[in-house]
Amino acid sequence: MEVLRPQLIRIGGRIYRKNPIQEQAYQHEEEDEDFYQGFMECAEEPCDGYEVVQTQQGFQCTVKAPSLLYKHIVGKRGDTRKKLEVETKTSISIPKPGQEGEIVITGQHRSGVISARTRIDVLLLTFRRKQPFTHFLAFFLNEVEVQERFLKFQEEVLEKCSMDHGVDSSIFQNPKKLHLTIGMLVLLSEQEIQQTCEMLQQCKNEFIDDISGGKPLEVEMEGIEYMNDDPGMVDVLYAKVHMKDGSNRLQELVDRVLERFQASGLIVKEWNSVKLHATVMNTLFRKDPNAEGRYNLYTADGKYIFKERESFDGRNILKLFENFYFGTLKLNSIHISQRFSVDSFGNYASCGQIDFS
Repeated sequence: MEVLRPQLIRIGGRIYRKNPIQEQAYQHEEEDEDFYQGFMECAEEPCDGYEVVQTQQGFQCTVKAPSLLYKHIVGKRGDTRKKLEVETKTSISIPKPGQEGEIVITGQHRSGVISARTRIDVLLLTFRRKQPFTHFLAFFLNEVEVQERFLKFQEEVLEKCSMDHGVDSSIFQNPKKLHLTIGMLVLLSEQEIQQTCEMLQQCKNEFIDDISGGKPLEVEMEGIEYMNDDPGMVDVLYAKVHMKDGSNRLQELVDRVLERFQASGLIVKEWNSVKLHATVMNTLFRKDPNAEGRYNLYTADGKYIFKERESFDGRNILKLFENFYFGTLKLNSIHISQRFSVDSFGNYASCGQIDFS
């Protein structure tokens, strides 16, 4: 990231700059108060869109946040909260660790309360982005026909290409977990899971029903492709998915869902469009069958994990199975799936879903 082109954060309709130097200097949770130094340049202009209530003591504003993020507002020895209070001339009340509730900001001046709220929002968003993904929006692709064809694909690849570098049974996806990801989520409380369910239902009511016609989307899973630019050094091989009728309805649907969730802040904006793909081979599976692509880089407590990968030579696979047919599916549900969990059928556990019909 260039110094003159820092990351932009959208809050309440305004755009704030985040100092990339401070981001790079951040090393450990214990250094929250160091991270705070100077980073508030990005919150120079407070947002007027907050609801501030006048009380007998002055003004008050509340912030909803999951308890897991409270520690980043408090800081080591309470230093971050103290600096916020001194610089904005406010008092900030934060629920005790483990307790869900609201952060309450009070002050004599409305501008100070708004300034404190803006800074807290920036802190919350910054540290939320450091959390490992917990859930994802997805279609399940585990119909019997597709599972059987996937196992046939695996069998034939191992039969014809097992002598190619890095190709073995350990890097194939679990057929019960075949899925089509729409977007990754960080949901840190039951309230946020419920908010996601409600947002998904709004999408259904506002545009999914119109696009799907209230019926399942019939798609074909056909052909393979690789993620990187060297077919001789592949880490992820995926199957392509497209509408059977040749229309663009599936792409339109997932892109609009992604756009809606990005606008709400539930999904961080990285891409403008969903890349429709179903992972069938991944070198992360070699050492960890439960690994989940590029998203498996953090432990549950947010610590970074370095995973050395042994790529495989995919040239023969791509040549022999370029147009392999995995089958036809009827996509009828979008699930809020929980990572690192399985249901009684061996698929990812679902925390909620919407159905097209």
